[in-house]
Amino acid sequence: MTRSVPLNPRKEAVVEDLFRLHFEPLCRLAARYISDFDMAKDIVHEVFVAFWQKFDTLPADTQYKSYLFTAVRNKSFNHLRDQKKHLKIAAAEGETAPETGGAMETAELAREIDYALNLLPDRCREVFELSRFEGKKYGQIAEELAISVKTVEGQMSKALRLLREHLKDFLIVLIILLTRL
Repeated sequence: MTRSVPLNPRKEAVVEDLFRLHFEPLCRLAARYISDFDMAKDIVHEVFVAFWQKFDTLPADTQYKSYLFTAVRNKSFNHLRDQKKHLKIAAAEGETAPETGGAMETAELAREIDYALNLLPDRCREVFELSRFEGKKYGQIAEELAISVKTVEGQMSKALRLLREHLKDFLIVLIILLTRL
């Protein structure tokens, strides 16, 4: 069977490359928020389908990788919000809902972390996300961003300091979550 020629061969190549490169890191990111790897994969697939559909309408200067990571993070939060609504409806109807206190606390903390990340300067956030979300080493980040390893170290220190300052009120939630593990 022959394959039909795509309407936009660039679109197919770009989306396929992005999928191959970022599917796993995107799944890990979603799983951090929702703690269900199968659902995380579903979320990433949904994001790629939406990305495929919107590809031709995105501005030419779109940073596709950042777009995908932001979309997965937002879709994960939407999933948590929808799950919370479902649990409230189930409780109102008298059904027994599963224990989700930890999941709700985790979701709140995840939202607060996301907010704190968005407060970081662009380069600082980019370095932090490459390190923490994609698991890259400082040398890899320095090479990818064409900066020195010392700059990466400085940006990471700055990011961690700013995140600590912003998230200090959530320390108790984090301790509770860690003691449940």
